[in-house]
Parts: sequence; C-alpha cells; structure tokens
Amino acid sequence: MASINLHSTICILSLFLMLHFFSPFPFFCKSALAQNPSGTIFDSGRLSINRALVETGSFLSLINGYLNLGQTLSQTTIFALQDCQFLYSLNIDFLSNTIQTINSTNTLQTFQAEDTQTLLSAILTNQQTCLDGLQAINSDLTIRNALLAPLTNGTLLYGASLSLFTQGWFPDMTKSRWLMDREQIFSKNIDLRQDGQLPLTMSSENRNIYESLIGTKLLQKSGGNVAVSQVVVVNPNGSGNFTTINAAIAAAPINTNPNNGYFLIHVVAGVYEEYVSIGKNQRYLMMVGDGIDQTIITGSRSVGDGWSTFNTQTFAVVGEGFVAINITFRNTAGAIKHQAVAVRNGADLSTFFRCSFDGYQDTLYTHSQRQFYRECDIYGTVDFIFGNAAAVFQNCNIYPRLGMTGQTNTITAQSRTHENQNTGISIHNCNIRAASDLANSGNGKTKTFLGRPWEGYARTVFMQSFLDGLIDAAGWLEWNGEVPPPTLYYGEFGNTGAGSGTGGRVAWPGFHVMSAADAAKFTVGSFISGDAWLPATGVPFAAGLL
Repeated sequence: MASINLHSTICILSLFLMLHFFSPFPFFCKSALAQNPSGTIFDSGRLSINRALVETGSFLSLINGYLNLGQTLSQTTIFALQDCQFLYSLNIDFLSNTIQTINSTNTLQTFQAEDTQTLLSAILTNQQTCLDGLQAINSDLTIRNALLAPLTNGTLLYGASLSLFTQGWFPDMTKSRWLMDREQIFSKNIDLRQDGQLPLTMSSENRNIYESLIGTKLLQKSGGNVAVSQVVVVNPNGSGNFTTINAAIAAAPINTNPNNGYFLIHVVAGVYEEYVSIGKNQRYLMMVGDGIDQTIITGSRSVGDGWSTFNTQTFAVVGEGFVAINITFRNTAGAIKHQAVAVRNGADLSTFFRCSFDGYQDTLYTHSQRQFYRECDIYGTVDFIFGNAAAVFQNCNIYPRLGMTGQTNTITAQSRTHENQNTGISIHNCNIRAASDLANSGNGKTKTFLGRPWEGYARTVFMQSFLDGLIDAAGWLEWNGEVPPPTLYYGEFGNTGAGSGTGGRVAWPGFHVMSAADAAKFTVGSFISGDAWLPATGVPFAAGLL
C-alpha cells in the first residue's frame, strides 16, 4: 500500500477537499506528489473507493501469504493475522457493495446514503481492529513491522473515501423521506393477512409456535408485520430438529432478505457450551430462547489464555438483520483473565431483546454497524460495553460488578476514529446500578465511571437514565491517564439518581450537558433510524425522547 501512486491519489483527494470542502489529512499530502485534480467530487470519490478495493485485496493477499507460513509463527501472531484476514474479507465485500451503489449515479436515496456511510464507517473500524491486533504482537516483529506501514496508509485511504462520500453523496433530505424510502424496500412483496396479523406464508403450526415464544402482545405492538419462513427447535435431548445451536445455524438459508421472513431457531432451556458464529451470508436469523438464565450460551476464552480480544467471544454475529430474544450469553473466564467477550456483534440492523450479557472485562463488543438493545441486562467491570457500532441501549439494566482488588470500573469504551463515522453508544432510559457482588462488597473502594475514550473521536451519551450513587462524581475517566482530545463527544441529558449530578463532571471540551435538541440526535429514530427497520423484528421501542 505504500507506493508513491497511492500517496499521490490520496493527496489529490485531500487537495480537492481542501479546495472545495475540508481535508482531515493535510500533513500527509505534504510528503507526496500531487497536482490539481480534474473532475468532480464524485469522480474523486469513485477513484478513492476503487483504489481502496484494490489495496484491500493486496493487503489480504499479504496476510494470506504470512498465514501460509503455518507453524513457524507464534500463536499470538496467527490469531492476529486470522483476525485481519476475516476483517479484510468483510472490507472487500463492503467496498464492492459501495462501488455497486455509487458507480453509476451521483444521487442516492437517503436510506442508500445512510447504508453506504455505515459500510464505509465499518471498513475503518475493521481496519483499526486489525491494527490493534497486530500491535499486540510481541514476537514475529518482522511481520508486524512489515504490515504496519500499509495499514497506516490504508487508514488514510479509507478515511479519504469516507470523507469524499459524505461530502458528495450524502443528501440533505428530511427524515420522513428517509423513512418512506426505507419502508418501501422493507414492505415490498410482504403478503400480510387482511386482518393485519401474520403473513400468509407462515403455516398455522409456525404461527402457534411463534406466538407462544414471542407473545401476542408483542406482535400487536409491532403491527403484526413479523414474517417467519421456518421454525426449527434446538434441544439437547434429541426431541427437536437439532441438538446443538451450531447445527441449526448451519442449516439456515443464506443471503436471504427481510421479505423472505426470519429463519427462527428456538433454543429450549439449557446450558449450551458452544462457541457460536453467525457468518456474513447468514442473514435474517432470529434466535429465541426460553428466558434469561434459562437458555444459556457459555464459554471461557480470554486474552489471559492467549486469545485475541476479537476472538474471545462466546457468541459472534456479522449476518445482517439478526435478532436474539430471551437468551443469556456468558463468558466465565473471570476478572483475572482480563479481556473476555461474551458477545461480539458486527451485524447491521441487529437486535437483542430481553437478553443478558454476563462477563467482566469487555463483556459486550458492539464492534460495528447499527445495533439495538432493549430490556437487556449487561454485567461487567472494565470497558464492558465497547466498540465502534452505532448502538442504542433502551430500557436496559447495566450492572457494574466487583472486579479485582484495586480495579476501576468503566461502563463504556467507545472507539470512533473518524469524524464522519456514524457511530457511537447511546444509553437511553436505562438503569445503572451496582451488581449484587459490588453492592454487598462493603469496601467502597471500587470507583465506577460512565466511560473512557478508547479512540480520539469517541462518542457516548447517557440520556433519561437512572444513575445510582456508585458513579464517580467526575463521571468520565481518561484513557490510561492521557488527557483526551477535544474531538471526543460525551453527553448527558435528563438523568436521575444519586450519580447523575453534573456539577463535578470532568472539565473536558468534549463533555456536554446536552439540550433536548442535542439529545434527540441520539435516539432510536435519529441515530439508527430504528423506526424504519425495527417494526419488522416485533421488538418494542421508543423512537424519540421520553
């Protein structure tokens, strides 16, 4: 990636932005050859994104070459390279989809622009995750150093692509037009019963199963617009269709869309010691358990045992449109094993309803794309809700728990790296209280903060939530003692409880006591456009402020 042609390309793009809009990379251009660009911002955007696709393929080939060295590499290096291999494969798909969307048009419908910005934001997140993993390599330094330079240039190219797209294609259209466009896509070809209930494609047997699992009241809340194509049952005793969750997932159709209906997997009560991964082609799966602490998926991988953070998860999903209901996801590694993820979510338009996430450090990895969590319980210690998705938590219970002696709790660690990424963590109408082990510890020595900035553009808000007295008066914590940059955005609005007072909060330029207008930008309707896609899940939500 470090060729002079690449430098020149980025320089041309950046000079164009400096002349016409702005550039986040002016210093990079000073060391490269450039001349005044000809053509429009759309031409430059296509050039940048097409070049990014080529360079991504080249970098993936480099990764594959190193992996072919096999046993000559340390396990840490292999894990880091495998993470990069997976992430850059996703980036090729995301860039290819972006090119297909923009190659023949300078005008997009608003929902198309939002979808594409989400993909380009996720590409930067994937690249940063790869970089983080490689930087953690302590052996095989020759390989690590050989990959860091092209990764740095990749960051610049991906960032330029996102900036050009945002300035060129992102239309200034009203929210109502966005919803109209989106709803036309989601409702097309869905054959609903005349009484507004379930679609004709659902059999009577599936309808009975679905209503018993989800509940009739929930269907009525969603307007009855929930389509299910097939229901299968996982039961270890052999009475269902499958005895393991992974076997059920392997049987699911691939590359479906919302109009085909969900492939619903009913996971009956029990403890499932499985590492579950739902791939990019396994779209619109719905997994329903028998309740929190009834259906439990559990594992124990951790960084302390040699895994990369990205692959410590018990449960991982990247397939679009995933829905989970009534399930506990658990990582039992414990605080002493450091990073140990229960769920890693990189699935766009994904939803978790009445689920529990049980761990210590890094419990819930909201890695990328648009996500919604409703009436969930999240337990942890350090950075236990982290990542760079656009994620909204609504009506959830968040429980900081007792970690190791002298350890400080931080609820969130958001990792936005670019001002044009549409990402952040929004905590809305939630309850933040000490878990029972912390509440009963009696030592009073565990400080708990709302979050700390993992990256320079970190963005996290707490709105209309109950913050109990365990929250430190400062509210927010520096990352490893470093003064945070002014580019972060931390906000609080309308919170209650003994820990909600903002008078003693940090005096950072990036901290804001928000107005109602500011807070409205981080609601389900505005931040993740949930009112356009959540009705099809059957999960209740509040689109705006309460």
